[in-house]
Amino acid sequence: LFRSIKNKRRTIAVILAAVLAAGVFAGCGKSKEPIKIASKPMTEQYILTEILGQLIEHDLGVKVEITKGIGGGTTNIQPALLKGDFDLYPEYTGTAWLTVLKHEKEDDPDVLYENLQKEYQEMGLHWSGLYGFQNSYVLAVRKEAAEEYGLETFSDLAAASGNLIFGGNPDYMEREDGYPMICEAYGMEFKGTVDVDIALKYQAMANQEIDVTNAFTTDAQLAAADVLLLQDDKSLFATYYAGTVVRNDTLEKYPGLADTLEKLTGQISDDEMREMNYQVEVEGKDEKDIARDFLTQKGLLN
Repeated sequence: LFRSIKNKRRTIAVILAAVLAAGVFAGCGKSKEPIKIASKPMTEQYILTEILGQLIEHDLGVKVEITKGIGGGTTNIQPALLKGDFDLYPEYTGTAWLTVLKHEKEDDPDVLYENLQKEYQEMGLHWSGLYGFQNSYVLAVRKEAAEEYGLETFSDLAAASGNLIFGGNPDYMEREDGYPMICEAYGMEFKGTVDVDIALKYQAMANQEIDVTNAFTTDAQLAAADVLLLQDDKSLFATYYAGTVVRNDTLEKYPGLADTLEKLTGQISDDEMREMNYQVEVEGKDEKDIARDFLTQKGLLN
């Protein structure tokens, strides 16, 4: 009889323990809602959100939901982030400083980033390190022309501009902060100008139809173009270093997320970002595969 009672008690204890454990795990599952990631409508952002998403799922075992290509970019993502519709997204320091905070251009990137952190904290947001690359305005020149005239900086280009032809997309050639601004700031007077479609300008350079064009430092086509990027020696353009903006309450809700995001600090160079953009835009590869390959090569995925 005593043996029977003891066995029943053991059975009940085991059942209760199992029920309690199931309740605990069910509770954990409920608290771990998917981390919501947003991106702007551009290839580079699609790749970055996949890198972030795959790394988070690998490290934390938490599902992510990625919303790609949000129209309006920062102007719509930032308010949604503040409302809690999203948890994090890739952003650029120059955009945050000029567009979100409405400040004048700051030439020192370290000072900019320090102040950026302070002001974002006041909004309940955190900048989690910088990836290492920046997607900024730049001028690209044919390598042959650069070698012939010894071009390394915008000032060098200004001195030789009378011998060269500038080609740019019509919007850039007309807007006040585009071609007219660099010409005025550096005293450039080109031999001629040509309106060129964005998709065709590097081909125009290869055909020697133009010598110089406007570009972004991580343009996909730069990865295969025979050009040299010149240094903006007067710091005319703002710096646009990329990093992750995340809600503070999201960091509190998911222990370990801060450490995971910091793993990407300094991991992506301009060349690496250009190459990944090229593989997706030109070679037609899937950004998910590109992101996985990148994380594996960096030793961040098993």
